[in-house]
Amino acid sequence: MVDYRTEAPPILRDFLTYHESIQGHSKKTVDEYFLDLRNFFRYIKLEKGFVPRTAELDEIDISDVDLELVRSVSLSDVYSYMNYLSRDRAKRPNSDQTDYGLLASSRARKVSSIRSFYKYLTNKAKLITENPMQDLDSPRMKKSLPRYLDLESSIQLLESVDGPFQERDRCILTLFLNCGVRISELIGLNLTDVRGDQLRVLGKGNKERILYLNDACIQSIQDYLAVRGSEQAIDKRALFLSRRRTRISKAAVEKLVKKYLTKAGLDASQYSPHKLRHTAATLMLQSGVDVRTLQEVLGHDNLNTTQIYTHVDNENLRLAAMANPLGKVKPKGKKKAGQEARE
Repeated sequence: MVDYRTEAPPILRDFLTYHESIQGHSKKTVDEYFLDLRNFFRYIKLEKGFVPRTAELDEIDISDVDLELVRSVSLSDVYSYMNYLSRDRAKRPNSDQTDYGLLASSRARKVSSIRSFYKYLTNKAKLITENPMQDLDSPRMKKSLPRYLDLESSIQLLESVDGPFQERDRCILTLFLNCGVRISELIGLNLTDVRGDQLRVLGKGNKERILYLNDACIQSIQDYLAVRGSEQAIDKRALFLSRRRTRISKAAVEKLVKKYLTKAGLDASQYSPHKLRHTAATLMLQSGVDVRTLQEVLGHDNLNTTQIYTHVDNENLRLAAMANPLGKVKPKGKKKAGQEARE
């Protein structure tokens, strides 16, 4: 377990404390910031000769990182670090069998951490006057469309549910497919979060949002609560309980989703709880929900994150292509052999 409060030097600890206590970021997010910055300054110390060249990167101590070292970092240093990550960094440092070179998405997150740190030093802490990372570019990432189930496959999935926990499992799948909740949001639901036709969801950064439940969701919740029981529940607050009567875990939800995907005749290797979130978003958009409303439903901070769904099987784009009058103009048949020569 990592704890920045005891492991980070003061200049990093102040930044991380600001994000957790003022910005309201989750412990997981702040820990990721710390791990990214710790690895970065380990590399900087190695490259600038503060430790022997033979030192193991993952064992370099950063407790002495101070403002002077932080100020000495240039854009060239960061791009050198990015080059190291893309070529030489082990994907699984603690494994004997690993590939090398982090994906662009992983490198982009580290760039974001570095940029955020220097922005804090410039704009909030006022420890540096000019931000050297102002023009720091992120790695170019391939844009891929989200994978999702179509309506027919979604119905197949719901109809595949059976067994001793069928009311719970159907309720979980129904909320994924109708509300587009994240798996972390679903397992964190408490009984008190169900309020008639509303569901209180605690999203990323501890941001609360209210989702309105349709008839299918209301019915599935009622069916589940009728058999949930409360007397023997170890976690009496949790909405979804495991077979041991504790709050259901992320691994258990992932397992049951894979189970019913397989049972429904769908490729379980291609889908996950997050893909069911994609499915909900896509089906809502195809049914006429506007992108800004969808942004609120999904709990996205940035509209750009939501807009990816506007490119998924958009019927309006298909209709626009069909509406072009040139779409009815067909090529004339080929001229017969020898005809061109005679002409």
